[in-house]
Amino acid sequence: MADSRRVIVVEDDNDFRESMVEYLLLKGLDVTGVESALEFYTRMSLQKYDLAILDIGLPDQNGLVLAEYIRNNTEMRIVMLTAQSSLEIKINAYTLGADIYLVKPIDFSELSASIYSLLRRLDANLCLPHSPERVEPAVEKKQPQWTLVRSSWTLCSPRGEEIKLTSKEFDLFYQLALLSNTVVLRQDLLTALGYENNEHGNRSLDALVHRLRLKKNGLKYNIPLKTAHGSGYIFAAPIAIV
Repeated sequence: MADSRRVIVVEDDNDFRESMVEYLLLKGLDVTGVESALEFYTRMSLQKYDLAILDIGLPDQNGLVLAEYIRNNTEMRIVMLTAQSSLEIKINAYTLGADIYLVKPIDFSELSASIYSLLRRLDANLCLPHSPERVEPAVEKKQPQWTLVRSSWTLCSPRGEEIKLTSKEFDLFYQLALLSNTVVLRQDLLTALGYENNEHGNRSLDALVHRLRLKKNGLKYNIPLKTAHGSGYIFAAPIAIV
């Protein structure tokens, strides 16, 4: 259940942090508040958390550095909550692995809804291997099938290897999986991902695809995410959404 999930809040504004922690505790979450990156690392060495709420302007280390550390070393979800609203910083945050980017001031009810939306995806953390009895041999022989797991935001290779995804990465694969082996137009992807159809939006989409292609290391199969030049992207293999 989501109400047993542990959340850590990294925010150096004491009044704001304490108010946030109090509100989220009342919403049934197990919440810890810290005021610095140093305290965050200390807590992380003692306790496992499921989600982190990160300010960017911390006194001892940029919150984006924390986001990158979390994404590279844990399976935690990341909510950036900051007063910095520039598009460049938002893009950088998503590139480093943030799941949601929220700008202060914010109503705590919106923050709570965002957290629970992320935590619901954590109810199932494992990818189940394909069952030979349920796979059509002809399909398996023609081309290996991938699996996109909605409950855990995971892409599974035909060998059952797990690739953990951020919310934006999952949303991209979901759109492509709906029309596997078919080009999905760039404009349709921009709309589905909440990006503006302009230079910044297109850069965000391209950065997202680039980051996904970097996740292929160590896999038997390359992620079959292909570019249809001038039009969009295509997932060039069978894929099931479960």
